[in-house]
Amino acid sequence: MRSSAVERLVVWVVEDNSRLRSDLAELIEAEEDLSCPLAVGRCEDALAALDEDPPPDVLLMDIGLPGMSGIDGTARLSSRSPATRVVVLTIHGEDEKVFDAICAGACGYLLKPSTPDRIVAAVRQASRGAAPMNGYIAARVLSMFARLAPIRPAAQDYGLTDREREILQHLVDGLTMRQIAQRLSVSYHTVDAHLRNIYEKLHVHTRSRAVAKALKERLL
Repeated sequence: MRSSAVERLVVWVVEDNSRLRSDLAELIEAEEDLSCPLAVGRCEDALAALDEDPPPDVLLMDIGLPGMSGIDGTARLSSRSPATRVVVLTIHGEDEKVFDAICAGACGYLLKPSTPDRIVAAVRQASRGAAPMNGYIAARVLSMFARLAPIRPAAQDYGLTDREREILQHLVDGLTMRQIAQRLSVSYHTVDAHLRNIYEKLHVHTRSRAVAKALKERLL
């Protein structure tokens, strides 16, 4: 019997493989200090749950999901619940996937299959502010940082207008497009048009790449 004095961390699981999803939920529930009230197969379901339930302390996120990808889901969830720590659990170990997941807000990255003990430890580490990663992934991250190009002078700002720089700053701050529109008192479509211009000028195609470039090259 679990002690009622133990304050349990709330953990959500987003995993489209029903067997693995069930196993992860059972693994978490078996721990005295962990609880898994939500295990779903799509990011859309987890985001919808935020409208009804308190956000989790930690979320285990797959990347290859039906509908919204785990990377896009991580970005949206991190924007709506900055305190939630997202740990990616996936088969994808490519540099681009790792980079995009971290830029989207993931604090940890584990490869399948990871042992049950490693997954439980990663959840606890993430809740304490650490960045749990497999040794292979940690090596990939270090390699990516080592390959980063020298920082460009801030004066070379790609010709961004003041409004585009303002919107880019809001992206870096984690605001969604709708939140940016509300903050600037403009329409969603106006923000979308500015974002298209920003992406074209920065030679990127995703929000995570735009944010990474802005930070790396000190454009703001």
